[in-house]
Amino acid sequence: MPRVKLLFIGDIVGKPGRRAVRYFLPRLRQSLGIDFVVANGENMAGGSGITPATAAEVFEAGVDVMTSGDHLWDQREVERLLDEESRLLRPENYPEGTPGHGFVVSRKGNLPPVGVLNLQGQTFMKPVENPFFAAANAVEALRKESPVIFVDMHAEATSEKIGMGRFLDGRVSAVVGTHTHVQTADEQVFPGGTAFLCDAGFTGPHESILGREIEPILRRFTTYRPQRFGVASGRVMLNGAAIHIDDETGRAVSIERVSELMPGDDSEE
Repeated sequence: MPRVKLLFIGDIVGKPGRRAVRYFLPRLRQSLGIDFVVANGENMAGGSGITPATAAEVFEAGVDVMTSGDHLWDQREVERLLDEESRLLRPENYPEGTPGHGFVVSRKGNLPPVGVLNLQGQTFMKPVENPFFAAANAVEALRKESPVIFVDMHAEATSEKIGMGRFLDGRVSAVVGTHTHVQTADEQVFPGGTAFLCDAGFTGPHESILGREIEPILRRFTTYRPQRFGVASGRVMLNGAAIHIDDETGRAVSIERVSELMPGDDSEE
């Protein structure tokens, strides 16, 4: 029987998102039989970036490894955090000398080792190194430690995310996309045994525009003038995906979308 049930939590946005993680994670561990948790946290601190305090809060809630993306650098303290916290990843395909690291092998209790790789796309995003080349090298190193490998592909273009999934099919257990904050309905297991979902969605306030207050964004679209995009508060949800993995082969057995609505309203930022 497959041994590893991995939960991936889509982009955590602000305090509402962190609260949803604290609330749902113990419940999902029990209801879905979750063994290992990965979460994208690049928008945790007030909607942009990660701080030591917000990272500690999410790790204490039960997240085992945290991935990130282009908004990682929005908080100054993150560089020190990247050097000190091995459970926090930045995209692997950043230039040589960038603080932190892009992949890790996590050993937890009696579970087999779990490799986690963080990548960032190039299309419609700030320039980074080629994620396909970085993925090939990182996966080769990870497979020496374990066949169970999860990949967070943080990218704008659906074609680039799907391309990465196809590129790594048979070499990793799962490729799940982040960044666009809209959960897609294309979950599948590719022929080589790699589970795929184009975007996991986001964890935070969904009565919003991608987690931010609606009116300032509408003003920006209609007046072209700068606005402060505060974190919204209503209809807080946890989005993500649960993946069942055969620990001997690393092949995914199944993938299912997760979408949970918080009871009541969260009015805090």
